[in-house]
Amino acid sequence: MVEAAGLCTYDNPMTVTLPIYMDNHSTTRVDPRVVEAMLPYFTEHFGNAASRNHSFGWKAEEAVEAGREQLAASIGAAKREIVFTSGATESNNLALKGVASMYRGQGKHIVTVRTEHRAVLDPCRRLQAEGFDVTYLPVHADGLIDLDQLDDAITEKTILVSVMAANNEIGVLQPIAEIGGLCKDRQVLFHTDATQAVGKLLIDVERMGIDLLSFSAHKMYGPKGIGALFVRSRNPHVRLTPLMEGGGHERGMRSGTLPVPIIVGFGVACQLSCQNQVEEYERILHFRERLRLGLSAGLDDCAVNGSVVHRLAGNLNMSFAHVQGEALLMALRNVAVSSGSACTSASVEPSFVLKALGLSDDLAHASIRFGLGRFNSEEEVDFVIDEVSRTVRKLRELSPTWQMSQSSLARS
Repeated sequence: MVEAAGLCTYDNPMTVTLPIYMDNHSTTRVDPRVVEAMLPYFTEHFGNAASRNHSFGWKAEEAVEAGREQLAASIGAAKREIVFTSGATESNNLALKGVASMYRGQGKHIVTVRTEHRAVLDPCRRLQAEGFDVTYLPVHADGLIDLDQLDDAITEKTILVSVMAANNEIGVLQPIAEIGGLCKDRQVLFHTDATQAVGKLLIDVERMGIDLLSFSAHKMYGPKGIGALFVRSRNPHVRLTPLMEGGGHERGMRSGTLPVPIIVGFGVACQLSCQNQVEEYERILHFRERLRLGLSAGLDDCAVNGSVVHRLAGNLNMSFAHVQGEALLMALRNVAVSSGSACTSASVEPSFVLKALGLSDDLAHASIRFGLGRFNSEEEVDFVIDEVSRTVRKLRELSPTWQMSQSSLARS
């Protein structure tokens, strides 16, 4: 093994550079083509997009509008329907709180799902404290909601339904088009947190009946600190009460000087992801299945959490019975993976998403999320299969519950 610049390379037929990054649902490496597109807007074209009196401002505004057009094209929207934010968390907050404030005269009921990201659940709880009623739908063992339960949950007081397109922990894909159609029939606004879906899946806000959609750049090989909210402008024209005021930027929905360089990066990242979507999907799906089958073949008592069919190509969330997930993460020094959402991974509580699927505390604690992406290779997948399998077996040798289970099997 040789070390250089803080990285390790194993001298074997499957040479890989360590550590291996497989936490692409947390964040992604910025694509070099995105960096190249951004650079001139830091030093050469550095104007404020709101400065309308000189060429520096015109150039910045032109770049912002080009980025807006790229984002709109990726989801089948009109350019004017894209509102820039600091990220998907702000987009979710603007969608939920903005709708709640604007439409509270029509009703004070919101429907969402127990497995949503905290950036949806926490604003919903804040709205409950302000007098709104929120229904949290359960999910089946595969992570999917029941459309009949959603239909039953909507009342004459419901103003918004918010359902995540692709779950950040288990990768499960909800039937967004069917949900959108149901909401249209019931004349209720529909918001989806599509942060993990845009750029990876075909999203069409018109065909899917989506009224508000949140997404961000750093999940699709773009820069951190920039996100967007699609806000439908017709059929119906959605209105929002802004969270931030002071200048009237973004059609009055989100004031603040626009970060031109990272907007440029967001647009390019989105365009690249959509251009190569089919090829990238198939490649990453091949890697995920190789990883899933390799781990399942080499280890007993491991299971995939959530639907295998209705799932993001790059997501694999697996439980390894009789192993503490945190111990496994610490032992896997050469592999960057996670035990769940990056936003809640510091918590000692078992994942609320996995608990919603019906997993026990022990199994929820024994789960690992693998997030494969654009820059992973087949050699890395094979290394991870060997590394995880070896580490799980070693930890199980030290586990009293594993020894008991093996003794029980031997007696039977």
